[in-house]
Amino acid sequence: MFPEQRRREILQLIEQAGSVSVAELSEQFDVSEVTIRADLQALAETGDVVRTHGGAILGDHGLSQLSLTKRLKQQVAEKKRIGVTAAERVSDGEAIILDSSTTTLAIAHNLKAHRDLTIITNSLPIAQEMLDASGITIIMLGGRVRRDTASIVEVDDLERIRGLNIQAGFFGAHGITVEEGLTDVSVDEAEVKRPLIKLCNQVVVVLDATKWGRVGLASFADLDQVDEVITDVNAPEEQVEDVTKLNIPVTLV
Repeated sequence: MFPEQRRREILQLIEQAGSVSVAELSEQFDVSEVTIRADLQALAETGDVVRTHGGAILGDHGLSQLSLTKRLKQQVAEKKRIGVTAAERVSDGEAIILDSSTTTLAIAHNLKAHRDLTIITNSLPIAQEMLDASGITIIMLGGRVRRDTASIVEVDDLERIRGLNIQAGFFGAHGITVEEGLTDVSVDEAEVKRPLIKLCNQVVVVLDATKWGRVGLASFADLDQVDEVITDVNAPEEQVEDVTKLNIPVTLV
């Protein structure tokens, strides 16, 4: 196989999985790890991928495929089930955090009948979704608008919510592994999530089966900060068991 063809196929794999490792690619294409590193470097120089420790993730060109519009069309049925189950964890009168993931948007769809509920979010779509929910107060975090994800980043006003009793925070992720914890492909999004997680009495991770085993560019939480994971029934059994061994409940829906 010519290098150009192999690199096209490598890029396709990264677009599908979100991230790859040098070892995996070396085995799959039956070439040395040195050759794979050269391939990844060539793709990095064009902006298609970003090199990570031991592998690569999508770069600026590829990240356009992770825009809100595209993500809303992925794993729709699974996100709906996760959204229903996660919403059952929320009671009237509470304050919760929903991040800007499309899975937390699925949670929001199922919260509109709640009363005296306060939702803190950096997601413009979630705020818009709740405009007709009279029993819900929305607190939008202030900062810079990131257009491709319709979210607020570079948040600068966390002080006004530090005094709130935030019962739970629901967070999506680009990837989850025992070693790297929760990761995102966006440094901006990860920097928003890190301090928000510390404000929550409980941290609930909501993600579909495709996120297991992925590693994004930026870590935003270790698994010892997580109280529960809600995922779909297609999640890889071995990786789920690795997480449950850490005494973290994993709910499959």
